[in-house]
Amino acid sequence: MTNCATPNLPSRNYDATEAFYGALGSVTIWRDAGWMILQRGGLQLEFFHYSDLNPAESSFSCCLRLDDMHEFYRTCLSANILETKTGCPRLHSPSIEHSGLEIAYLIDPDGSLLRLVQND
Repeated sequence: MTNCATPNLPSRNYDATEAFYGALGSVTIWRDAGWMILQRGGLQLEFFHYSDLNPAESSFSCCLRLDDMHEFYRTCLSANILETKTGCPRLHSPSIEHSGLEIAYLIDPDGSLLRLVQND
């Protein structure tokens, strides 16, 4: 196995989190009362229970470095996640940033920011 890191993100409700990420192609590979792990291909996201989280005040985030960020973005759109400036969940369309990287943004129902970074 190669070295890797997995984001640990909050979930107010595991059923809702599982449904949201399931619509994006993730499957549950572990779940108990205190922890849940979802996987989509080579990506894994781990979730801890945080029932009183206010999504509007969340500062949780991570980067997903994707070989085909545009395909994943289309998957998000197909799952009826809206491109909008407010609310959770939502999308921000891909753009080339000052870093030269092409990045889109997904904010999940719990307010976690997932940067969708196109691999070179």
